[in-house]
Amino acid sequence: MRASEQVRLPQPDLAQVDIGTVLQALADPVRLQIVRLLTEMGEAACGALDLPVRPSTVSHHLRTLRESGLVETELHGNSRVSKVRRKELDQRFPGLLASILLAEPAVAD
Repeated sequence: MRASEQVRLPQPDLAQVDIGTVLQALADPVRLQIVRLLTEMGEAACGALDLPVRPSTVSHHLRTLRESGLVETELHGNSRVSKVRRKELDQRFPGLLASILLAEPAVAD
C-alpha cells in the first residue's frame, strides 16, 4: 500500500445491525464521548481525540464503535481516521443518534 492510498477497515452492513448493538456501544461513557467528538469534528485520528483514557483504550473503543456499525475507519498512511456513519445511521434508525447526542447528562445530587 502506498502512502497516498486509503483503505477502509471492515465494518458491518447496517441492515444487519440490531438496535441493541448500537445502544450497547453507546452505553459506555467514553464511547459516547467519542461519538460526540467525531460528530463535532467530522473526522479525526485516534490521537486527535481529547479523552481521559490511554491511546490504547481509545483504539479499543473505536474498534468497538466500528464493529457495532457506528463509525467507519480509513487508513491514511500510518493514521486511522474515523468518522460517524451519520447518514446511514439516520436512515436505519431515524432520530436515534440525534436524540442521544442532544440528551442532557444526568444531574448528580
